[in-house]
Amino acid sequence: MGYELGRYDVAVIGGGHAGVEAAMAAARLGARTILFTLTLDGIANLPCNPSIGGTAKGHLVREVDALGGVMGVAADHTMLQSRMLNLGKGPAVHSLRAQIDRRAYHTYVKSLLESQENLRIKQDEVVGILTEDGRITGLRTRLGAEYAVGAVIIASGTYLNGVIHVGEVSYSSGPDGIAPATGLTADLADHGITLRRFKTGTPSRVHRRSIDFSRLEEQKGDDPVVPFSFETEEPLINQVSCYMAYTNEETHRIILDNLDKSPIYSGRIHAIGPRYCPSIEDKIVRFAGKPRHQLFVEPMGMDTQEMYLQGLSSSLPEDVQLRFLRTIEGFENLEIMRNAYAIEYDCCDPLDLRPTLEFKKIAGLYGAGQFNGTSGYEEAAAQGLIAGINAARQVQGKDPFVLPRSSSYIGTLIDDLVTKGCSDPYRMMTSRSEFRLLLRQDNADERLTPLGYQIGLISENRYRRFQKKMEQIQEEKRRVAKINVAPSPALNELLVSRGTTPLNTGTKLEELIRRPQLTYDDLAPFDPGRPDLPFPVREQVEIQLKYEGYIKKQQLEVEEQKRLESKKLPADQDYSAINGLRLEAREKLNRVQPRDVGQAARISGVNPADISTLLIWLEQNGGTHA
Repeated sequence: MGYELGRYDVAVIGGGHAGVEAAMAAARLGARTILFTLTLDGIANLPCNPSIGGTAKGHLVREVDALGGVMGVAADHTMLQSRMLNLGKGPAVHSLRAQIDRRAYHTYVKSLLESQENLRIKQDEVVGILTEDGRITGLRTRLGAEYAVGAVIIASGTYLNGVIHVGEVSYSSGPDGIAPATGLTADLADHGITLRRFKTGTPSRVHRRSIDFSRLEEQKGDDPVVPFSFETEEPLINQVSCYMAYTNEETHRIILDNLDKSPIYSGRIHAIGPRYCPSIEDKIVRFAGKPRHQLFVEPMGMDTQEMYLQGLSSSLPEDVQLRFLRTIEGFENLEIMRNAYAIEYDCCDPLDLRPTLEFKKIAGLYGAGQFNGTSGYEEAAAQGLIAGINAARQVQGKDPFVLPRSSSYIGTLIDDLVTKGCSDPYRMMTSRSEFRLLLRQDNADERLTPLGYQIGLISENRYRRFQKKMEQIQEEKRRVAKINVAPSPALNELLVSRGTTPLNTGTKLEELIRRPQLTYDDLAPFDPGRPDLPFPVREQVEIQLKYEGYIKKQQLEVEEQKRLESKKLPADQDYSAINGLRLEAREKLNRVQPRDVGQAARISGVNPADISTLLIWLEQNGGTHA
């Protein structure tokens, strides 16, 4: 028997990006919260790439911020360099990515946690959960302490039974040399939780002085910088450059000659790795005809000489890593400070989770982040925020908070996990959303800030500022719809120079803004009554006018999805008892237990005929269910 050390509403296991968002959300919503971490020095660590955002991931960070989370604010405060990706494409896929000072990020977030009311931080390892009648009642630490809790969120990252692999050497460890969590897996299995084995990897960190930057391609940041947080008002400044380098035939030859020493190819690693973030060994094998692969040289911080080699994840032996790295132009005298490695870890099957991220088998137990089978800091933060909100709301007797996939990338991410599952570490991509023109990163506040305000994570002052922004957008759209612009030599010269038809007669300003060759700001010289508006307002006016037809079309698709989602399915339904469903559909429906017909339609193995059968059965059994 252990000894009791306290009572809390919510306990969070893990101090990474999922755990941070979960603990902050629960505490800010008034739940008495405790966060357990293996080491206080690992809170909000960036053990792999020292960056936040990227394609689709930038959307997640902005959505977390729009709901009241902390990742966007922390990234803005610790940014080294920022770039907007995919600017050559439409706004639906524009994604912000920032290089981060990893130690400053840890310090900033740790300070936020330490200052948060209702939140206690504890360095200790949780080795067991306590339940009674299928519900969480507490947890137990390695030192024998027991804590009575109303809800538990597991955000263990890659630490559960973590094993590092470098060539033929393997040892028990979490990332960055931190000790792994070895006690919880067996206890979860004893409670009936299905666990799986995934893997990920990370590149070498090398010394700045050993790189010949004159032989690399410099990559500067954007000017001006677009912040992650809708709250950031002060200008952000790029402080560093990143650089590009390339592998070559000799690099590839050394790697191929030593594949038998890679634990992935020798069979020593059996865990499943990320499909969309392959090691350099995987890249060279899978893309054998490609003569070179791009890599990025990125700083780890302002007060360190460590540089990160993005794109060169590897688990080859140390000597082989050094040999192939020194074949790259500019790396001839490279000094490795931290070797690349692969790491295996335990995680759950997300099909065992509800859309709230609560386990179906154990009430009050939630999962978040890489424990749920995802990869990436941003995916982790998004899940942590939702798990923290729902854990707090459950212990407070409030309704669950679920974001539909039509509302956000967060909703898409969680719906994919709990409806389709994942056979390898899940990474968010813009292609995963059927509503990506609506779910742009630029309008995350419009979509989600009212919800953050309703649940209590957005302050009154912030909400008033948001409302003012929305009013300014609508006022300006009304104004440009009324303004007539007459043809003039200067205007027609601009139009012709941009490859669009000159004017023969007057037209509305909004019609000119709609032209794809022009921007709202291009037309400022021909709009004398134009108000002085901030960039986010001008941006929204332009996007909403240019894409109005496409946006309306997607909104109709959203309404159809909502129609199906309004048809609720009973909890714990035995679908094998419904005549007309195919055997595969019965098995999948029983496994997932969808909340509504819309979710049922997205389950792999459930076809339109099965959905028709479900709709008929629902109608025959009294329509919708609560």
